[in-house]
Amino acid sequence: MSLKIRINEDMKVAMKARDSARLGAIRLLMAAMKQREVDERIELDDAAIVAVIEKMLKQRKDSITQYEAAKRQDLADAEKFEVEVLRAYMPQAMSADEVEAIVAQAVADSGAKTPADMGKAMALIKPQIAGRADMGEVSKLVKARLG
Repeated sequence: MSLKIRINEDMKVAMKARDSARLGAIRLLMAAMKQREVDERIELDDAAIVAVIEKMLKQRKDSITQYEAAKRQDLADAEKFEVEVLRAYMPQAMSADEVEAIVAQAVADSGAKTPADMGKAMALIKPQIAGRADMGEVSKLVKARLG
């Protein structure tokens, strides 16, 4: 089953269960997906949907940090719930060892030697681990390996 169909089915289940919090989070995701489809005049495939979800997760993490700094735990908790709902649609996360192996292979394959060559390595890494690992952490691993 495609990710888009799964999200739509989950929305129907949340409606029937009268789970307004989950329904709201799923509707936000559906709206973001629809917005991207309209803006780019394309039909989103699973990889593009994962990219939308990654962007939304990053936004939620930033919001949580800001809400907690402002002592607004109620708003931070709402964002954390949305993160949980969104994470359910992400592919299985990679282990640290798998990520390390991909980083090592990409650095070797790209011929990257200095931090200035980081883009070459990241270009090889991103398609392999998109949605399955935190790209910020991967970037730190590549930087450490090249630095």
